[in-house]
Amino acid sequence: MEPGPADDADLLRAHGGGDRHAFGRLYDRYDRQCFQFIRRTLGPAHAEAAEDLHQDTWMSVAAHAGSYDARKSSFATWLFAIARNKVWDHFRKQKVAVLATGEDDAAMRVADTGPTPIEWVETRELALTLIAAVEALPLVQRETFVMFAQGGLSLDEIAGVTNVGVETTKSRLRYARSALRRIVPGQRSANG
Repeated sequence: MEPGPADDADLLRAHGGGDRHAFGRLYDRYDRQCFQFIRRTLGPAHAEAAEDLHQDTWMSVAAHAGSYDARKSSFATWLFAIARNKVWDHFRKQKVAVLATGEDDAAMRVADTGPTPIEWVETRELALTLIAAVEALPLVQRETFVMFAQGGLSLDEIAGVTNVGVETTKSRLRYARSALRRIVPGQRSANG
């Protein structure tokens, strides 16, 4: 049985109440998704910071467990928002410029009827190509794609984490998928 949001909230409350094992269960449940989100969002130029930011994220979760409100968001959304803030703080400290592209609006008008790029990954070589392609996406598209494809967040949840509208989130995801299809050619016809 897949754990639900109420279970996550219960574990966080138990942690706040002194249950040493509750935090470990939450960590085990979301550790990999959280780390991969941070690593992919950082991209190759800042990959060395992933471990530290991952640790900082979980330390913030532990320290601010009492401020979590399950009525406002799922634990996963809250966790990814903390992780995203850590990544963006890192970029600010490193003076990394984050550029938005004007192609987001045009991409929103393109229908996305095919399989996701993650579904295309059939071999190690293709997987490495896809990882490099994801890391080459503009930051806002990369974080949206990773939260959706790897983190399992809904478009509404991603919009909440990134503080943009759902339509902007859809646009960023659609543009990321479109760019990945151009970088990893031939996969769409092979799968559908």
